Amino acid sequence: MTKFLCGLSRTAEYNSRVSLMTMRSFFLRSLRPLLLMMAGATLSSLAQGQIAYIPSAANLEARRWFQDAKFGLFIHWGVYSVLGDGEWVMETHKMPISDYELLPARFNPQNFDPAAWVTLVKATGMKYITITSKHHDGFAMFDSQVSDWTIVQRTPYKRDVLRLLADECHKQGIKLFFYHSQLDWHDRDYFPRGATGHSSGRPESGVWSKYLDYQNAQLRELLTNYGEIAGIWFDGWWDKPDADWQLDKTYQLIHSLQPQALIGNNHHRTPLPGEDFQMFEKDLPGRNTAGFNEEEKVGNLPLETAETINQSWGYNQNDHHFKSTRELIQYLVRAAGNNANFLLNVGPRPDGTIQPEFVTRLREMGEWLARYGESVYGTHGGPIAPRPWGVTTSKGSTLYVHILDWRDPVLALPVMPRPFRSAHFLKDGKKAEVSPVTGGLLLKIPEKSRDEFDTVVVFELATEGKN
Repeated sequence: MTKFLCGLSRTAEYNSRVSLMTMRSFFLRSLRPLLLMMAGATLSSLAQGQIAYIPSAANLEARRWFQDAKFGLFIHWGVYSVLGDGEWVMETHKMPISDYELLPARFNPQNFDPAAWVTLVKATGMKYITITSKHHDGFAMFDSQVSDWTIVQRTPYKRDVLRLLADECHKQGIKLFFYHSQLDWHDRDYFPRGATGHSSGRPESGVWSKYLDYQNAQLRELLTNYGEIAGIWFDGWWDKPDADWQLDKTYQLIHSLQPQALIGNNHHRTPLPGEDFQMFEKDLPGRNTAGFNEEEKVGNLPLETAETINQSWGYNQNDHHFKSTRELIQYLVRAAGNNANFLLNVGPRPDGTIQPEFVTRLREMGEWLARYGESVYGTHGGPIAPRPWGVTTSKGSTLYVHILDWRDPVLALPVMPRPFRSAHFLKDGKKAEVSPVTGGLLLKIPEKSRDEFDTVVVFELATEGKN
């Protein structure tokens, strides 16, 4: 592809090309399976070499909170938003650093309103935010003192958006996670090169240990200067699966600074010692429809699935493939039924606003959760395994049957784990007609008790040892 020349004059040409998401999807689908094949032995040796991790009491409590939270907002935001073609634009457009470094001068998010962002999160029914502190381009969206490649040093905005957001999250009672890329296309010491970032123009030399020190110094800043942080969401390990990442050192640093902080790593493998939750990219736990999770097995930690509203993580002005509110609510419910949280992504525009298509869907999800949230928050995956028609969630002796895709007036259910005392529809409180049959139950579903997104039936089960 023609290189990005003469400052930003070729932006329009780039934006007219094939959308970034299509290119990124093809790139990752082709690349990651090869990398993941290499990863097994490396991760195994890492795990064997790590010091046994014993989570603190504060960390275990944070895990319980995370398990109950169920819904969070993912935010991919950086200087790449200026080009409106997603967060991988430096790689997919093969832009050298000399050209990419022209972007911060155009990044001036004067309309960024952290109070409005956090208020929207609360109205949506979300309990936490995960935002990019540094993506693969290496650009810090905070006031780092170990680099000048930051929003404060390089942009006309000159303000620390993470501090502004952290202060507002603390004020409004929303937990804050930082996404931090282990991959870096900008730093010369990220060497030897991984599978990406070969068009950056960096010298073919560098000191890997210096890069790890730099990474840990920035993490120390994030965990020291922004109040209590809920956790760190790592990504990019897959770029160099054979590297000596010294994860034990990094994880111990995080837990020593903030013991409650939860660590997750999007390495697409079974969790390593030192990690506190497990995420699945664009898939429900145990699935691999996106091609990222072929080698990932569901572990014993709290779970999370991350997905986009359109097809892009970062702002993409040409991506109009928006999922419907119905699709998003049903994904949230299926995540809960698979015992996982749903981290739903938005890519803000370069002026600091969130596009209206996203806002509309988020508010509609919040309206639904205001009525049906008891069947999602604080629940675990129910005793009836996920089915094509829906899922179940449970809380104490209450079992919620979520009917997502079933139009017939009667649904056959398997035997309950315990006898049930009563059953009613959450929509209108009407008693549900349930008939025992050999091998299970038959549930009648009156049309007036259906919900357009998720018909929820609440079963109150007998307590243990009682009928």
